[in-house]
Amino acid sequence: MEIRLDDLSGPEVHELLEEHVRNMLELSPRESMHALDVDGLRQPDVTFWTVWSGDSLLGCGALRELSAMHGEIKSMRTASAHRRKGVARTMLTHIIAEGQKRRYHRLSLETGSMQAFEPAQKLYESFGFTYCPPFGDYVEDPNSVFMTRVL
Repeated sequence: MEIRLDDLSGPEVHELLEEHVRNMLELSPRESMHALDVDGLRQPDVTFWTVWSGDSLLGCGALRELSAMHGEIKSMRTASAHRRKGVARTMLTHIIAEGQKRRYHRLSLETGSMQAFEPAQKLYESFGFTYCPPFGDYVEDPNSVFMTRVL
């Protein structure tokens, strides 16, 4: 697996992000869906990476800078055909290392509270993330859980 800094210009990336947003809307009410679209991922405070195997796009992930000491994990997605192959684990390892390189004190994230999000929650727990109150601009929402990890 190769992780690449991505400019979000490739059609494969657009397809994966469209799949991500569609899936999130199937699982969450619109007001509880916090996935970023392509324009959101192109903001200067966001760094976006993709995971590849040759010409096959396996997944993606992003890191948003909330402050000089706090980053937010965004847009973690594994392509449906490549689930359970370690793609998310590889991307999460990369994002944590990047947070450490930037000297963030903390990484946080929001994910869904429904059963469909349990594998994601378990992955984050396995990396030392713990549940926390909403951070940044988030508010309490029964459809969301918030997690954080000190670096």
